[in-house]
Order: sequence, then C-alpha cells, then structure tokens
Amino acid sequence: MKPLQSILILVAVIFVWMVPASALASPSENLREEDGQVFDEWDVCRTRCAGQDGFLQVFSETEFRPVIAFESLGESADEAYRLGQEFAKDYPDLYQRAEKIFAFARDKIRYSPDLDQFGFREFAQNADEVAVAIKDKGFTYGDCEDYAILLAVMYRGAGCRSAVVLAPGHAAILVHLPKHKRANRSLSLDGESGWV
Repeated sequence: MKPLQSILILVAVIFVWMVPASALASPSENLREEDGQVFDEWDVCRTRCAGQDGFLQVFSETEFRPVIAFESLGESADEAYRLGQEFAKDYPDLYQRAEKIFAFARDKIRYSPDLDQFGFREFAQNADEVAVAIKDKGFTYGDCEDYAILLAVMYRGAGCRSAVVLAPGHAAILVHLPKHKRANRSLSLDGESGWV
C-alpha cells in the first residue's frame, strides 16, 4: 500500500448521480442539547461524528456516511448547492471550475477549532450554515469537516463528483478530475483513477 493511501482510511463518495436538488431549505436553526450532545432537527448529532446519529455516521475504520452533507442536497439543497451552480455557469471548463470552488472555500473559511468556536471538542456545521455565514459576513470560521462538507456540496451543485475522506483526526475532500494537468497528486478510489 502506498503511504498516502494508508492515511486515507475512510472514504465516502458523493457522486453526480445522487438525488437532484429540486427545492430550497434553510440551514439548521433548531439545535437542541441532550445529555451533553447537540442535535439538529434531522436528529443528527452535531457534536459526535461516529454512530448511527453522528454527523459522519462513522461505523468502523472502513465505513462511514457523511450524513450532514445530505442536509444540503436533494430536496434540502439551498445556499451551498446554489453557489456550486453559479460556479458551473461562470466556469464551463471543469478543471477551472473545480479550482475556483476550491479557492473560494480556501479564501472564505478561516480555520478555527470547534472548541474555540462552539465550546465543544467536535461540532459540525452543515454546508448551508457555512455558506450563509460566508454570504452574510464575507467569510466564516470552521474546521476540516466544515470545509470538506461545504466543498462536497458545492462540487455537487457544480456538476462535479466528490468524495469526503477521513484520516485520523482529519477530514478532507477529493474531486474527480481525470487528466487534470495541474494536480499535485492523483489517487484512485475503488479502482477509478483521477481523484485529486
């Protein structure tokens, strides 16, 4: 196994053929605390990534499902998905579009540990919450999973395939860009090459 592949322990892919976005919804507003954990109106635990109700539904070292991304896709698509659609209109070239989306998130999200921002060791925001904060203030604060989930939804809105990747203590995003000449590294997922 290659060194980088051994770091990429968990992968969940959000493919282009997922549920189409057809309606608008607002970001989670009705958070509630139960037994020291925070839950949203989808009954997703925002302060724990593991388990059936965790924001990433981590089940094992090889299986997870980034359920919090689904709060911003399909019938619940809103601001983050719309941002991705705007990038698709503005940048018809797939590679330029993907780079512009990445640069947008990089430039608009200032890293902040959840403990500093929310008072919890873990606290995930959904993509629309991050996108609305950017729209309102021009930037926002977040950590790796906030960044990865925003990018996954924006890439989906822009017609790109993406994957949320977990490594110990970290979440990241991959986007499928076969033959991208400027990629510093390209990986294969499930035998498919071209993941950047």
